Order: sequence, then structure tokens, then C-alpha cells
Amino acid sequence: MTQATGRLLEDGRRLHLQHGPIDIIAEGVGPAAVVEQAYDQGMRFFGTILADLVSVLETLRTPIRPGPVPALDGVARSMWLAAHRFSDNTFVTPMAAVAGAVADAVKQAMLAGCPLEKLYANNGGDIALHLSGDALFRSGIVNDPDAPSVDATLTLGAADGVGGIATSGWRGRSLSAGIADAVTVLADTAAHADVAATLIAGAVNVDSPRIARKPARQVRDETDLGDLPVTVQVDPLSPEEINMALDAGVRRAEQYMTAGLVTGVYLSLQGTTRNISNRIIQLGRTEHE
Repeated sequence: MTQATGRLLEDGRRLHLQHGPIDIIAEGVGPAAVVEQAYDQGMRFFGTILADLVSVLETLRTPIRPGPVPALDGVARSMWLAAHRFSDNTFVTPMAAVAGAVADAVKQAMLAGCPLEKLYANNGGDIALHLSGDALFRSGIVNDPDAPSVDATLTLGAADGVGGIATSGWRGRSLSAGIADAVTVLADTAAHADVAATLIAGAVNVDSPRIARKPARQVRDETDLGDLPVTVQVDPLSPEEINMALDAGVRRAEQYMTAGLVTGVYLSLQGTTRNISNRIIQLGRTEHE
């Protein structure tokens, strides 16, 4: 296994952590000595994550079922617990939380004894966030990863209680059972946002001959989804099909919001969007509140 690496980027502000498939950009704001200590703690902790996850990978690829919590520690346990929160009558494995849970763990390692004003750990687009005082976090949201542009903006403060942001969709780096171009979720942790984004994106769906699917294991050998059909192509859909698919995703999102599992959701499919958040401001003409 390769060695974990950590280095400051050229701007001197952001920390880049990389190990195998894990690639994190983190930035802390506070007194210089405190930020330096936080970065050192983050780098030392980061080197332990991948080996720990690999050692229990079989368990992490197993769908959540009723019963006792498996004997897991650290990031693996956080993954299992996050997936379990959303597992009621739903197929989900702890791997749905992996990117978010890793970001959460790095954030916590950096904050230990380091009172930073602001900190984010961005793990491939899934972000663990810490804000205090008057600190703000601003970000752009992209509707279509294949044609990136800033289509909406997000502004968060400490009072919003958002500790995690995650995005999922069939065009992303993970396989999806749905057809959403992108679903962005705000939640209390990045692990919870990660699982919710995965499941809401999977719910954005409609029966149409314009959608091509394959069993997950035919698309990617090492997958936790087995023979579950995943989306491999979505041709242009009719307005009716787009709205039906987004309506299904909105129903899932509203269930999670009613249960207090997430605090905001933004969904995108072929230029049409739905926004269920008062912290996301859409640009252009595709707004649906």
C-alpha cells in the first residue's frame, strides 16, 4: 500500500492529504500557531485511515440489516452508524458514507485542542464543516458535472448547524441507481449528508427507454452494490419524465427532512432543479421552490 502524503498547497493556506483513493483539501482559519497544530494533527491521523478501512472492507460492503452493531471502530463505525440511520426498508451499505465519514474524522482530528474559527475538509466534493462565531462558508453548486458552471450558491453560518455537505448523482464518481445529474444535501455531519445524497439521488428515477442500466458488478468489479441495476446512460428526457423523476426524489428528500435527518436538499436533472433549502440561492431561470 502506498504511503499517505500531506503538504501545503502553493497558496500556503490549504492542506492537501492524499492516500490511495482518498484525496482531501482542508483549510483552517485561526491564529497561525493553532492552524499549524491542527494541520499537523490532521496529517498524523490521516495516515491511519485507509489501512483501518481495508481491514474491515467486507463488513463495510455488506448491506445494513437488523441486529447488533458490528465490532467496528473509528471511521468504519461512523460509516455503519450513518448508513443505519437511513436503512429503514432501504438497501444501503456503510460504503455510502465513506467519503463523508473520512472527511468528518479528519475534521475532528484537526479540531482536537485547536479552537479554529473555521475549518472545512473537502473529500472529493463531500465536505465536513466547522464554523464558529461570525465565520461563513460560501460555495458554488454545479448542476451538471460534465458541463461545470456555478448554477447556485450556498452560504452557511454557525447558527445553521450544518456540519456536512455532500453531492451524489449518476454522473459522479460513485455508481447510482437513479438518474439525477446531481443531488446536494446539507446535514449535521458529512457522513449523514453522504448517505442521504446517495439515497435521494437513487430515488430520482422514472421508467423510460431513454435510460440505460447495467448490474453494478458489470460496471465496476469491486462494488458494494452487487447486481443492483445502476445508471450508465441517460438520453434527453421529456419534460414530463424529468418532473416525474424529480418529484420522486423530492418525496424522499422531504421524508428525510421531516425526520430531522437532513436540513436542505438541491436536486438537478437535465437543466431542471428543485431547491428545498433557504440557504441555497439559484441562478438563472430553473428555480423551483
